[in-house]
Amino acid sequence: MKSSLINNYRMGGYLLIAIGLINLRYQTGDNGVVGRSLTIVIPGAILLACTWIPTLAKKLETKAVQAFSIVIGLALIVYAVIN
Repeated sequence: MKSSLINNYRMGGYLLIAIGLINLRYQTGDNGVVGRSLTIVIPGAILLACTWIPTLAKKLETKAVQAFSIVIGLALIVYAVIN
């Protein structure tokens, strides 16, 4: 796998985890904040874990998975911002 591509996936995973944790901290006291934050953190953790498992990392190379990851990642970022 190309190292720059895997780095991009890892940075995206870290980004989602960070945004989810920031969301959790700044909305402390709101009802349902844990669920909303986990909606952002869990996909980030899964994406990050996939980059460390060689068989899954190979599947991340395909164009379809790249497009899917971009769409889902951007949707989660928008969700975190407007949440």
